[in-house]
Amino acid sequence: MTASTPPPRRAHAADDAESTTLDPVALFRGFVSLRRLTGMYPAGHPAIVSKLTEIDESVQRHLQSTPVLQLDIIHGDVHLDGVSFRQDNESQAQVVRELSDLGVDSIHIRRGVTRDELQALSEVLWQLKDAPASAPIQGRLEQRNIYHVTLGKLVPLDTRWKAQEWPDAPQGPLDPAYAESLALTEKTFDDVASGKGVNLLTVREIVELLIRKVAGSSAALGQILAVKLYENLTYCHSVNVATLSLLIGRQLGFDAAMTSALGEAALLHDIGKTRIPLDVLKKPGALDKRERKLMEAHTIYGAEILVEVAGLQPLTPTVALEHHRAVTGGGYPDFDEAKIPHLLSQIVSVADIYEAVTGARSYQEPATPEQACLVLARLAGTKLNTALVKAFVNTISFFPLGSVVRTDRDELGVVVRTIPSEPLHPVIALLGAGHRRVAGEIDTSRRGASGDYERHVVETLRPPAPLDLNEFLAAS
Repeated sequence: MTASTPPPRRAHAADDAESTTLDPVALFRGFVSLRRLTGMYPAGHPAIVSKLTEIDESVQRHLQSTPVLQLDIIHGDVHLDGVSFRQDNESQAQVVRELSDLGVDSIHIRRGVTRDELQALSEVLWQLKDAPASAPIQGRLEQRNIYHVTLGKLVPLDTRWKAQEWPDAPQGPLDPAYAESLALTEKTFDDVASGKGVNLLTVREIVELLIRKVAGSSAALGQILAVKLYENLTYCHSVNVATLSLLIGRQLGFDAAMTSALGEAALLHDIGKTRIPLDVLKKPGALDKRERKLMEAHTIYGAEILVEVAGLQPLTPTVALEHHRAVTGGGYPDFDEAKIPHLLSQIVSVADIYEAVTGARSYQEPATPEQACLVLARLAGTKLNTALVKAFVNTISFFPLGSVVRTDRDELGVVVRTIPSEPLHPVIALLGAGHRRVAGEIDTSRRGASGDYERHVVETLRPPAPLDLNEFLAAS
């Protein structure tokens, strides 16, 4: 039997970021310690009770904001809910080795897990050292009434198998200004890749287009903010990140000069990827250590390219170098831990992560906007600036423009307007036959005579094909 999974909590994710931040390395270490204590002492020993309490509190706190806590070891790095928390130290390496030797690279814990299940899990982990290699782990868990935890061993992806193929760019009719910015940026990146260098006049033209038209176009924002059923190439990702960064800058009240600097830096933040082989950029699955080091070098390559371009904004190379650095130190490139990234770098980091996880990958489905907001919330205070995460989430809301949603009346619609005071209750246009827009709009923030909402949005869906967002958003 399995327990039903409640829907993810959507409200106030950014506000709860600090309280839900979890160190996955520490949690893995806790499970290893509890396993050892279980083998040393009888059940109920104070040392076991203390460690079990510590783990249970951490797990339950994290599960308040997500239905599943996913701990994975991929190529020696610890991941929490798909996000790497790499720490190059011997303590982490020992934890990784001890679990991997048991055939455990993955611990997934679902909401509803009990303290008794966690204690039983520690006993199963201790007994694995003597278990036959072929013994199914899941069967051992079920024998101990553990129904909210799964253990697994990750195997390398054989890339000879055909991975899921997604388009490389947005499909269907595009907002004209957005389409123009994509075309100009693609040429800019192609020129750099072929050794022609950065065309400063074209960069300025793109930035002006993004500021004056794209960032203010509902149709363009709908195509950038919602679930994206395509696997971005670098130029497309860069346009999207620049647009999202401009939304944060607007929320912060940037003046014209600062807005221009932010737009340029965000547009060119990944220019260093023009030096990374395409087979690495588009590899279906996890990168090995050599490939990961090569990929991480794109920040240095980008700074090297941009520092040679006369006339660029002074901070543009800095953002290319720093956008994968954490606000508390760490990240890459690896330099002084005490060095805090510039504010523009921190803004681009927020936009970069949101844009990446809402796009498709050959090895994973795109995340919905509210799932992406929860990812940002979990990273706030450690990797990301909490205030910037709040500013971004408040700007786009949990159901941004262009999102395809379902209401509690089983109606399907497209979000055409958001209401700042009602982030969970947008205005939608209903989807009719042939995925065409039904005349009129529905304000889900409307309340009945009793004071209760007449409708609730219950989930975000993958957009059906074909769906012309322009038809929905331009009319609103």
